[in-house]
Amino acid sequence: MVRWHRDLGLQARMALTLFLLALVYLLFVGFLVMLDVGTLLILAIVGAILLVQYFFSDRMVLSTMGARLVSEETEPHLYQVLTRLSSIAGMPRPRLAIVNSPVPNAFATGRNPSRSVVTVTTGLVRILNPDELEAVIAHELSHIRNHDVVVITLATFLSTIAFTIFRNWFLFGIGDRDRRASSLMLLPLVAGTTWVVSHLLILALSRYREFTADRGSAVITGRPSHLASALAKISGLMERVPRRDLREVEGMNAFFIIPAISGSSFFNLLSTHPPVEARIAALVRIEQEMEA
Repeated sequence: MVRWHRDLGLQARMALTLFLLALVYLLFVGFLVMLDVGTLLILAIVGAILLVQYFFSDRMVLSTMGARLVSEETEPHLYQVLTRLSSIAGMPRPRLAIVNSPVPNAFATGRNPSRSVVTVTTGLVRILNPDELEAVIAHELSHIRNHDVVVITLATFLSTIAFTIFRNWFLFGIGDRDRRASSLMLLPLVAGTTWVVSHLLILALSRYREFTADRGSAVITGRPSHLASALAKISGLMERVPRRDLREVEGMNAFFIIPAISGSSFFNLLSTHPPVEARIAALVRIEQEMEA
């Protein structure tokens, strides 16, 4: 078992992100109260969904992706790898799921290590060699070990709520005759601002956590070059995947090891992940540190 070093930078960023998100949403809710647009009902619905999201996030994510949980009998090799790497990382072995998709990717979900799931696509298993596949699985285990999966899940959910209100602002407060039209017009502006700010906070956290998980993979496997090779291979093949297949899964980009982006380079600027080149360069530096 390796000695796991807590990344204080990641811990601080997760705490700051949740604090700022809470502040942003409190201001947003306060604005809704001021406009009298059925805020109590909104809060009740959001609160209920938030509880469901927290306790059943793993099932919801797996269902969204069309993933199926597999047993040791059906995937003995993958479970053998998962068992060994989990032991090295000093954590409970998560469950394993597989998505039948040509998009080569992987992600982890679950509110804590004992309720976590590592998911890989059939496209990923097909293109990576055993060493590269182990490095990717170790990367996902690092996310679970760092407890950043639940933070990004909650943060992404809250951002989605703000965007939903922004997109459907005209539905709120119907039947309120006393509401001024000028006040109602402020609602999409505030909701849109809330979504943009929260999305930027998520980007900052998500990009940092990917670097941390990359380092965790290097520590678990002892070979940073294996993950660097996997990242290069996945990102290169992603360009060959049909856009239809990418669009079907890009809503999960915050969870993936490599984002599935079907749009232009502008959307790369808003990517939840740092550039692959920067991640590979960081892994090269880690390997040089290990060799020294």
